Amino acid sequence: MASQFSFAPMSLRDALLTGLAKRSPESRLHGEAYAHSHTSCGGTNINLLRLHIICGVYTASMTDRKNILSTFQERLDKVIHDSKQNRSQFAEAVGLDRSTLSQLLSPTNRRLPRIETLAAIAETQQVSIDWLIGLSNTGPMQAEMMNEQMSFEGDALAHNDERLIAWLREAIGYKIRYVPSTLPDLLKTEEVIRFEMGDYVASRPEQKIETAAARLAWTRAPETDLECCNSVQQIEAFARGGGIWRDLELSSRLAQLDHMIDLCTELYPTLRWFLFDGRQRFAAPVTIFGPLRAALYIGQMYLVLTSAEHVRTLTRQFDDLIKGAVVQPPDVPAFLKEQRIVAQRLRR
Repeated sequence: MASQFSFAPMSLRDALLTGLAKRSPESRLHGEAYAHSHTSCGGTNINLLRLHIICGVYTASMTDRKNILSTFQERLDKVIHDSKQNRSQFAEAVGLDRSTLSQLLSPTNRRLPRIETLAAIAETQQVSIDWLIGLSNTGPMQAEMMNEQMSFEGDALAHNDERLIAWLREAIGYKIRYVPSTLPDLLKTEEVIRFEMGDYVASRPEQKIETAAARLAWTRAPETDLECCNSVQQIEAFARGGGIWRDLELSSRLAQLDHMIDLCTELYPTLRWFLFDGRQRFAAPVTIFGPLRAALYIGQMYLVLTSAEHVRTLTRQFDDLIKGAVVQPPDVPAFLKEQRIVAQRLRR
């Protein structure tokens, strides 16, 4: 963690007192008291945190300090919950006594934690000090791996599919952004799903059929807002029977094109399907659930990101795909009809 900061070594007490010179008399009084009482371990150095945090937080007005303390307690409680440890285990992991941790979280507590305590929590739990004390809303750097799982319980959805559908429902009212690995699941016919999943090792076709039906039902619900992006080349390859669809019968491809034409017409503008030029841009398969999380599909597993900064970055990348789209949503049905004509002409 020390590599994040660039200040020269200095005791915390000296750093605090140096930073107090430009503060109000009241702030200096509180700050000097804090510096003398909380920084006796002179060996600790300013590399543990940025100087503006020390001077800005620990010399703040009493009202600000209450707000900072309240934010810290809320976020510390979240960090403990996300660590999946009880309080005793968490305290041991960050080098605190159990009683000290309880005091920090107590509603009657009126004291901010020692700077060394903040640094220890931030380092061991992979969060920023700024976020812990409310100077930043960028959340913890969190990522979760979800392996695809086989489910042999009748036609039950795979665990991952259940979670994805649950996240869609949780995100009702938010915009969902979706880059599929092939065609959008909610637009696929059962026949195409069975063809694509026939030899797939991680899921049964029935699982994906149920997932596609659930996604379609979700899309038809009120307050749904879904944007989807594919490359033009993916649609052209499907119509021509290229790539993974090489052995899919022409009749099945024509039925799929008709199905997509009908649904795109029915669901617009709730569903807005943008087509970009795959020679100009690339997009990894991802579903972004509003500001809540993003699930990147990386082959037989999902990488689930909940950090606000990660979600914002992927959202910006998705929005760039939309800006570069060569076929806009109102024009997609006409484009699909053109591809249907091409497919019939080729007779493949």
